[in-house]
Amino acid sequence: MTRRDSLELLLLSAFWGVSFLMIAWAGHDFPPMWVALLRSVFGAAVLVLVMRVGKVAFPPRALWPMLVLLAALNNAFPWLMFALGEQTVSSSVASILNATTPLFTLLVTVGMRQTRPSRNTWLGVLVGLAGVALTVSGGVQAGQASPAGVLMILAAALSYGVGGVVAKRNTVGLTPLSVAGSQLVLSALLLLPFALLGAHPADVSLRAWGSVLVLGVFGSGLAYLLFYSLLSRVSPTQTTAVTYILPIWGLLWGALAGEHVGLGSLLGVVVVLAGVGLMNRLAAPPLPSVGGSA
Repeated sequence: MTRRDSLELLLLSAFWGVSFLMIAWAGHDFPPMWVALLRSVFGAAVLVLVMRVGKVAFPPRALWPMLVLLAALNNAFPWLMFALGEQTVSSSVASILNATTPLFTLLVTVGMRQTRPSRNTWLGVLVGLAGVALTVSGGVQAGQASPAGVLMILAAALSYGVGGVVAKRNTVGLTPLSVAGSQLVLSALLLLPFALLGAHPADVSLRAWGSVLVLGVFGSGLAYLLFYSLLSRVSPTQTTAVTYILPIWGLLWGALAGEHVGLGSLLGVVVVLAGVGLMNRLAAPPLPSVGGSA
């Protein structure tokens, strides 16, 4: 990995890592559905612009039903769950729970009989789940998380896991940028009617507008461009190293924003990442999905 690759990986992790805090700040003024919608809209605007400049076409129409499913699994549903969950879960705890995505991905592949993990790999899963338990326990005791909010964020991580497996099976041969761009466009279209029919934002602060802008432009659009730039030059295994860095950024941004970071959360992130690391060392991880971030 070159110095450029390392810098891009660090930048990507920072973009995705700050997303947890931006979701929390945006959620102060925007209803959760609008947080997910505006993130999709701003992210789609960036990717569609890049596609037009690079003359990258959207996938064939015959594939759009599958892309609608991917948009729901990788974008619309998990982004809504994060916005809902972070109403009662701190951004730092949310970032740790997001690191369970590789655990869910493995469980999904096992359920679909796409892989046969070893006993040591199962050990990594159990260690990761123990880290989740530590994180939840510490967060609830410190008043940084509610059980309902935790379940919503874990549902988002599970959705990422399912979406990653579906994407790997159905996007072979497609230009990654076209898949990402179409997913964000379709995610916005899926969320729009629900946002219009539900609660509308009122008296939105400049901080909330800035948060959804950063969330969409940097945490979605530019992050995907960096992700695929890295993937074109380094191996998927090296690219998934971003999984290890996201919770660290989440804790850092949360602490800088004044969130309390308890000992339980710190122990939880160490144990979760130890479990994920054990899995990745003993079994090659699946290709990262489009949208496997906050």
